[in-house]
Amino acid sequence: MGHAKLPRKSTNIDMTAMCDVAFLLLTFFMLATKFKPEEPVVVKTPSSISSIMLPDNDVMLLTVDTKGRIFFAIDNKVKRKALIEEVNTTKGLNLSDAEMNSFAIGASVGVSFSQLKSYLSSTPEQQKNIDATAPGVPSDTVATSAANELGAWVTSARMTNPKLRVCIKADGDASYPNVAKIVKTLEGLKVFKFNLITNLKAIPPGTAAYVEANSGKK
Repeated sequence: MGHAKLPRKSTNIDMTAMCDVAFLLLTFFMLATKFKPEEPVVVKTPSSISSIMLPDNDVMLLTVDTKGRIFFAIDNKVKRKALIEEVNTTKGLNLSDAEMNSFAIGASVGVSFSQLKSYLSSTPEQQKNIDATAPGVPSDTVATSAANELGAWVTSARMTNPKLRVCIKADGDASYPNVAKIVKTLEGLKVFKFNLITNLKAIPPGTAAYVEANSGKK
């Protein structure tokens, strides 16, 4: 006796729910993503074999370019706002709310306190042009010197956020005395632990570091 054949039907999957989830995720990432401010100078860091990762937050970044100019920055918009309010009070800069907000959403600062008000009152495009010729934050080997404005920035930043980790990002062609000023300033402020940002390179075979790194391998 013959069997009745049932008609074959193709599988139909409802993709509505998946599309909804995809658009929800896309919207979430668009709203939650924090865009990194553009750095004022391009720095080519030297290479090293250190593989220590930098912290994701609470970072104080001191950048040194090939001309020896020093740029100061910290992450976290809220902490930056607290920092500029502290500096505005202690240094009597008479900054407006708009100028302090400009600092809070900006990247690095490479001008003196006397130039800071006019710098922050400029548009982002004007600030970019100023960064190209800015002299950098004034520094000195004596941390408490009135001429060492870098020391004042570091002191105020650590007061507003004691968890800050100091990171030095120096160009490979920057002269040592310019980097030494930063180190001397940190030493004078009793900051003996900081990170040097470098590019990772392979460990040379035959060195003690190479033997230590491969000691656990069979």
